[in-house]
Amino acid sequence: MNVQEVEIVLYGAEMLCPSCVNLPSSKETYEWLEAAIARKFPSQPFKMTYVDIHQPAGESDKVDFAKKVMEEDMFYPVVVIKEKVVGEGNPRLKTIFAELEKYGYKAI
Repeated sequence: MNVQEVEIVLYGAEMLCPSCVNLPSSKETYEWLEAAIARKFPSQPFKMTYVDIHQPAGESDKVDFAKKVMEEDMFYPVVVIKEKVVGEGNPRLKTIFAELEKYGYKAI
């Protein structure tokens, strides 16, 4: 089965979210999420992108969303798949996996 590569974007910051004191950092969450997705959906392509909300770079849509995270005081890290927020603050694997399955990903 051919699965089209889906980009998972994690918006975060070096400093912990004020409401997320006992949670891992955005970078730790990014690494944990990348490893968990690779284990759940082996040999199925996906792209992980990290965007620093304080110094966003790259495509304009990512820069704009990073500004939105700041302006709307969203809990970060914020996980986005195909423009849909699937996790905020303490993202849940079950929710992220369910979203990936909508794009043809199959757990092996």
